[in-house]
Amino acid sequence: MLKKTYPYYLANVAVAANTDLEVTDKFSGEVATRVAMADAAAIDKAIGLAVEALPALREFPPFKRQAVLEHCVSRFRERYDELAMALCIEAGKPINDSRGEVTRLIDTFKVAAEEAVRIDGEIINLEISPRAKGYHGYVKRVPIGPCSFISPFNFPLNLTAHKVAPALAAGVPFVLKPASRTPVGALIMGEILAETDLPKGAFSILPAHRDGADLFTTDERFKLLSFTGSPAVGWELKRKAGKKKVILELGGNAAAIVDGDQGGKLDYVVDRLAFGAFYQSGQSCIGVQRILVHTSIYDALREKLIAKTRSLIMGDPKNEKTFVGPMISESESKRLAGWMESAVLDGAKIVAGGKVEGAMFEATLLEDVKRDSDLYRKEAFGPVAILERFDDFDAALTTVNDSDFGLQAGIFTDSLAHAHQAWDRLDVGGVVINDVPSFRVDNMPYGGVKDSGLGREGVRYAIEDMTELRLMVMRETW
Repeated sequence: MLKKTYPYYLANVAVAANTDLEVTDKFSGEVATRVAMADAAAIDKAIGLAVEALPALREFPPFKRQAVLEHCVSRFRERYDELAMALCIEAGKPINDSRGEVTRLIDTFKVAAEEAVRIDGEIINLEISPRAKGYHGYVKRVPIGPCSFISPFNFPLNLTAHKVAPALAAGVPFVLKPASRTPVGALIMGEILAETDLPKGAFSILPAHRDGADLFTTDERFKLLSFTGSPAVGWELKRKAGKKKVILELGGNAAAIVDGDQGGKLDYVVDRLAFGAFYQSGQSCIGVQRILVHTSIYDALREKLIAKTRSLIMGDPKNEKTFVGPMISESESKRLAGWMESAVLDGAKIVAGGKVEGAMFEATLLEDVKRDSDLYRKEAFGPVAILERFDDFDAALTTVNDSDFGLQAGIFTDSLAHAHQAWDRLDVGGVVINDVPSFRVDNMPYGGVKDSGLGREGVRYAIEDMTELRLMVMRETW
């Protein structure tokens, strides 16, 4: 169970300023705990102390940064069950998915611990012409400066980890705003970081209302803003961010293509499609939303996928057998239900699921959804997937690209030529062959193009964004 209250963390120190933020159990709707909320003065103070911490962090050597990350790994393991249950309660994430996210949290910090001691530079040969004879170039990476992090509700542990762990590895101070619907996991992370010898001001974790948190975006003392969330909010923050570097991990309406050579592997394909579409109630930016199936196997796959979708258990996320828990809120469920109803009025057919009650939205499969509908064009961010058939692989790639988003895509095929064709042609950040676009390992470069964002996460790639290249030129004799 959760504690009755949680403080926020300002310059490494727990501050029980108030209990203004109610965090609900997303299944029962009851208040599960209360969390301290930061006001503008607290945020301003945190930024100032982050600036002051930068010189000390620059002197905080890699082996000490690694030790901090290894301490976190050890404590996350010790508090594994607590972290998983907190996630299950505050996010409504089924307990098995919650445990999986804690495992990924640990993986992300382990990778960061390894990267902390291998942030290397290079030697550049400058003698490209007679005038540069005797000159040598050296490049190293230095911390960019204080960073602003805004994390989302759907993966409140691991997507927060993808900002915090690289920052610790790189030696940059940060101020984090966790999602107000799911702040507890980040605050437990803060509690563990407060046990370390990080310099004062190295981190602050401050839940705050969106309308009172402009400083996270506009304050010029921040040198980088990393935001994960909705496209509408992300692009608006970029517009307001000024001169600072901006990293955006935004939405998607990811597609999976099932080639015609998968007839003997339909059970595997169906299992992966159902997982990709419906795990954690479809609230993943790389969840499977569009499923394109070759006409030669369409009917067989359709039948199996309908059966699989109907078999998924919906209910209390604390139940070990539950696969589909509540969406984050009833308002989000109503929004998606409205899109579905509109698509049906325009000719779409619900072939599995479709039941909606409060925040509970049954795993739902549709076909004949028009490509100009909200359900097809926008990010569903819920347990809904769309089936359609194709005859020509090249045309299927064109269909996948006909989207405002470009995060990841999945291709099930035995054809090496088709795999490379998809990798060459799909306008996305990542192409996953023989699995769903929902697949992610925490050291790989992850991010999108078009409305899906800017930049890449994955620990080493985030470290590159959180550091700057500094050149030294040395003349050998003078």
